[in-house]
Amino acid sequence: MATRQSDSRPDDDTEERDDAVIGKAFWRSLALIVAVGVIGAVVAWRLGLKSPPPPPREAKLSLPAGREKPKVVMPAMPFTDVTAAAGIDFVHENGAAGEKLLPETMGGGCAFFDHDGDGDQDLLLVQGSRWPWDDRPAPQPAPTMRLYDNDGSGNFRDITAGSGLDVPFYGTGVAVGDFDADGRRDLFVTAVGPDRLFHNLGAGRFSDVTADAGVAGDEADWGTSCGWFDADRDGDLDLLVCNYVAWSRDIDRAQDFRLVGGGRAYGRPQNFGGAFPRLWRNDGDGRFTDVSAEAGIRVRNAATGVPVGKSLGLAFDDLDGDGVLDVVVANDTVQNFLFRNTGRAVFEEVGNLAGVAYDVEGKARGAMGIDIARFRNDDEIGIVIGNFSNEMNALYVSQGSQMQFKDDAVSNGFGPETRQELTFGVLFADIDLDGRLDILAANGHLEEDINKVQKTQFYEQSPELFWNCGVGEATEFRPAPTDLVGSDFHRPLVGRGVAAADIDGDGDTDLIVTASGSKPRLLRNDQASGHHWVRISLAGTGANPDAIGALVTVETAAGVEARRVSPTRSYQSQSELQVTIGLGTANGPVDVRVEWPDGTTSTHPGIEVDRAVKLSHPRSAETAHR
Repeated sequence: MATRQSDSRPDDDTEERDDAVIGKAFWRSLALIVAVGVIGAVVAWRLGLKSPPPPPREAKLSLPAGREKPKVVMPAMPFTDVTAAAGIDFVHENGAAGEKLLPETMGGGCAFFDHDGDGDQDLLLVQGSRWPWDDRPAPQPAPTMRLYDNDGSGNFRDITAGSGLDVPFYGTGVAVGDFDADGRRDLFVTAVGPDRLFHNLGAGRFSDVTADAGVAGDEADWGTSCGWFDADRDGDLDLLVCNYVAWSRDIDRAQDFRLVGGGRAYGRPQNFGGAFPRLWRNDGDGRFTDVSAEAGIRVRNAATGVPVGKSLGLAFDDLDGDGVLDVVVANDTVQNFLFRNTGRAVFEEVGNLAGVAYDVEGKARGAMGIDIARFRNDDEIGIVIGNFSNEMNALYVSQGSQMQFKDDAVSNGFGPETRQELTFGVLFADIDLDGRLDILAANGHLEEDINKVQKTQFYEQSPELFWNCGVGEATEFRPAPTDLVGSDFHRPLVGRGVAAADIDGDGDTDLIVTASGSKPRLLRNDQASGHHWVRISLAGTGANPDAIGALVTVETAAGVEARRVSPTRSYQSQSELQVTIGLGTANGPVDVRVEWPDGTTSTHPGIEVDRAVKLSHPRSAETAHR
């Protein structure tokens, strides 16, 4: 038993050795654990770090020299000032005598129209007047609008005296249309104050039928652009009249507008209340009814109920392809209007929804003149609007078949070239007869002393021609330089209205530009491209003998050229009723298609080029054979 006891209990040396081994093992394990922990922590820390970015390297950038443009050669399109040589001695009276009243800045319009039915284009120039309170010696005779008769070769004779148009009032705009279907074109003239309607009696005589027709408007109205169109599709011509702002001498003088560091200035439209346009329905018996309210063209501020419009420009077209004419109104410093015609004599204002109310930033611009055309020779419709200085002019282009537009002025090369000028009248016209519509602009400022406070601005400004070079999917417009259009065209003036017509029967489009407080400029188109053309006038039926609103189309190498018969274009002005279609180098007969205002369609094959033709409504031919 004693032996077992001694064997089971180790001696002291063995115990010390075992303790030493255990201690070493413990410290080795501890060191290993610590090392593994440290290594793990280091690995985790490094894995959590992002790789440092590479050192910056300087990139070599090459700036473009400019927008690369397709290589096309702009043709010479010279104009000659024939104002005096043609017998035009008109001087516009704006009434300015130092008070700086806003109407003095807006100028008067003009109209090319055939007053006597002899086939050539005569000319009406709208006149302003002295103010009733002006104590200066009155001019003798008193200034009135002027009617000039064309002899067919571009020479004009003043036949105003005794015409019934030689009456003084502060006229502004004009509309031409045969409202009673007697075969003679009548004149409606807007004014600061009551408007006037002159019935064409023939032989150069007109009768003031304003009172009988009931279209004077109110004493406080300030009418601007106006136009005839069939609003309710009943066959006769109704009348739409734009009004600018709520104005009076007292309101104007109370504003005390000033130039920076200078004296009194012309007022801003923002400081005047808006005004409603008027729609006069033709009742067919020589009288008209104001249907503005029920027609839906009185646009009110949703918060205050006051009129929104400050309307200066007006144009008509069928923008949604439903067969009735819609209305676009250019407004100054407030949203533009697009009145969609429902076909029931009721309009819906859809300018904002359609994309034409504002610029691309949602801002209203100082809009003046307007025109509408199919400038790409396809189904797309362009709406060009002239705007104030330091604002690009607009070129709204339809997107597909819907009534939806986008301002393509920048992408078309048109907008940036127009930023500096203050544009009133704008117009589509094929100046070189190449089959593509160009754009014309009449420019001029409001203030004679504007250059003293804005060194980039001038009172007199050059007209502009933007040539449609027709390359690429997005049609591009390029400004025509002086050496291609001539110094007569580019000479500065205080431009306002611009109208187009072939005054000398050579097939190309001539122009007149009116000027505020000065002489107009009659410009003869002397282009010599050798391009072919056809000029078409229409003989309608029923109560619209000139077929206002019809669409004329010709298929050419340039595409389907379509022209709307609608003289209401530009600013307070009217162009000829005839449509000119440039054919370029195509010299063979063309087939013409007409969509008449009543919905009838007719085709006229084999029309010879380089001549003017008159096409009749099919029902006219049927009637003639009875």
